[in-house]
Amino acid sequence: MSESIISADLVDKDNAARRANLERDYTSLGERLDRRGIAIDVIRDKVEKFAVAIPSWGVGTGGTRFARFPGAGEPRDIFDKIEDCAVIKQLTQATPTVSLHIPWDKADPNRLKQAASRFGLGFDAMNSNTFSDAKDQTLSYKFGSLSHADAGTRRQAVEHNLECIEIGKTLGSKALTVWIGDGSNFPGQVNFARAFERYLDAMKEIYAGLPDGWKLFTEHKMYEPAFYSTVVQDWGTNYMIAKELGDKAFCLVDLGHHAPNVNIEMIVSRLIQFKKLGGFHFNDSKYGDDDLDAGSIDPYRLFLVFNELVDAELSGAEGFDPAHMLDQSHNVTDPIESLMLSAVEVQRAYAQALLVDRKALEGYQDSNDALMATQTLKAAYRTDVEPILAMARLKTGGAIDPVAAYRAAGYRTKVAAERPVVAGGSGGIV
Repeated sequence: MSESIISADLVDKDNAARRANLERDYTSLGERLDRRGIAIDVIRDKVEKFAVAIPSWGVGTGGTRFARFPGAGEPRDIFDKIEDCAVIKQLTQATPTVSLHIPWDKADPNRLKQAASRFGLGFDAMNSNTFSDAKDQTLSYKFGSLSHADAGTRRQAVEHNLECIEIGKTLGSKALTVWIGDGSNFPGQVNFARAFERYLDAMKEIYAGLPDGWKLFTEHKMYEPAFYSTVVQDWGTNYMIAKELGDKAFCLVDLGHHAPNVNIEMIVSRLIQFKKLGGFHFNDSKYGDDDLDAGSIDPYRLFLVFNELVDAELSGAEGFDPAHMLDQSHNVTDPIESLMLSAVEVQRAYAQALLVDRKALEGYQDSNDALMATQTLKAAYRTDVEPILAMARLKTGGAIDPVAAYRAAGYRTKVAAERPVVAGGSGGIV
């Protein structure tokens, strides 16, 4: 049996105080959904099984290019991060896996596996880092990594990705995510075609190192840290990469890696249609890659993304098996609280999408009834599914109100007393 960070008695006590109201709300919602021909328990059961991975780096305080303000009880290393992730998993019952970033989280893989197994945690996709320079690194990635003009630098980046695969094999991971910051800041700085050719050649070496049963996720981003051109700048380029590499290569969609007005849900549909959707990094944005809490700015867009995912799930789309992970930077909130609420918001969008009357929607689409088609989506989106989410947590041993239980436990105060204070004033996201 796995260990718990927060006292089970405390969670039970908090749940007991809220259970009667939850049961009344759940019954009321069930009656209303029944009139729409929807069985609430079926939706709850699906929500129980829906999971999203926690990024190890997400439990630390983020920052901007200008400053970083560390929070109390910052994790000192990957083992502290695993404990923080265990709290999120215990209270939400929605985050059973952790996604590691190498070399940030580099440690003895067997020790990592043992530390995670204490809390019933597994490991999601491995993430390589060739967008910044590590301590004692021989060659710099200042001017690129997998697309660098220097063959030695490209070789170093390839070897790092292969090392991530080896670590992941021990941990039980089944995927490698590759995101690079390669690009240019000035016209004429790089030859677009040659840089992309070098990138593809390097990625083919990494792809060849994938074990059986593994997937390779490539991630696009329109800008930053390269501001004039980016080697993997959009979903079209990402799709070309996945097609060029082979059947084990898929496209990863980060919700913050697009221009503000891009129709992300249509991109999701296209990638599903052509069997190249690998998964998601969930966050939200206002201006660019803000890495805000999922659903904090545009929850309707998150719902529309899940509308496409549920449509594919229910229709049995071939090869449909996307991975889900949060990828956020928490600058002014407790990262654990933000990640718990973000996991809940992702589940909320999934539950709402399950409520869409798909038969009616298809009829309105076929008859070109634009108004009723969009109202069909709105009817599902406007439904308060909170009782479903809370009941799913209660049934699986989580907290009806995760943030309230977390605050009552005093976990942040406890770890703040154990973990040394981190000096502030540094710049950049870490």
